[in-house]
Amino acid sequence: MKPFRSVLFVPGHKKDWIAKALASGADAVIIDLEDSVPPTAKQVARDNVRAVLHGVLPGAGILVRPNALDTEHFGLDVEAVTRPGLTALLLPKLFDRDDVVRFDALLTAAEIANGVPRGQVELVPSLETAASISKVDGILGAPRVGGVMAAAAKDADVSREVGFVWTAEGFETLYLRSKVVLAARAAGVRCILLGLWQEVANLEGLRRFAAANHGLGYTGQVVIHPTHAAVVNEEYGLSATDEDYYRGLIEAFEAAGRRGDGAVSYRGDHIDLAHANHAREALAIAGRTEPIE
Repeated sequence: MKPFRSVLFVPGHKKDWIAKALASGADAVIIDLEDSVPPTAKQVARDNVRAVLHGVLPGAGILVRPNALDTEHFGLDVEAVTRPGLTALLLPKLFDRDDVVRFDALLTAAEIANGVPRGQVELVPSLETAASISKVDGILGAPRVGGVMAAAAKDADVSREVGFVWTAEGFETLYLRSKVVLAARAAGVRCILLGLWQEVANLEGLRRFAAANHGLGYTGQVVIHPTHAAVVNEEYGLSATDEDYYRGLIEAFEAAGRRGDGAVSYRGDHIDLAHANHAREALAIAGRTEPIE
């Protein structure tokens, strides 16, 4: 799965909200069938997902969060929304690798039943339990995993599970956020998402939060309001200044190589192959070049 900078959550039973989310400028949307949808509206939410997928443009980022495995809804969710155009399922309330394997089996059956190429839809584990964070390496090695979402939200499932008291600075979640990034990189997962900033009107706080987590290694962030998308896109994106720097760095390194040199000074910095590869990856993640192998 390609990295997304911003992924906007929207309740699946709110058809007009879904339309606004798709027009928000977010790189992708997560249509929720779980916590934000009351039991009486689950089928309406499934129907809305199918309608969206029927008319979605190829390549659009459409994720769906089904209900958890301990509910009566998850099987109906997976069967209903596994249609052409679905990018991934965001998996809630996981405890270990076996939970991902269970969703993989359901998804395979749904792909076969609904005429979707087998293996096309990816899985994005949402790490919101203490057990899932502890077992993140095994979870990210499960079938179909194309991304990961680390939860670090205020007064949410993860804060209750882990027992931390949330602060905007995030020292209390630094270990778990770092652990997820390291596990994702080790597993070759390129889409590493963090969720989420809940103070809707505090855009400066959101900007600081996004900048800090981008610096930690996250490639994008889950957001809950359309106004957050532009801020998050900017903080997780590649500025024109950075793009110019990285392109110049690569050119300087390649020119040095043609002269028989393995290192060179570039804008006052000593650079070598490692720096050139970092620049290439930054450009690839931002969609400016093809991914490096």
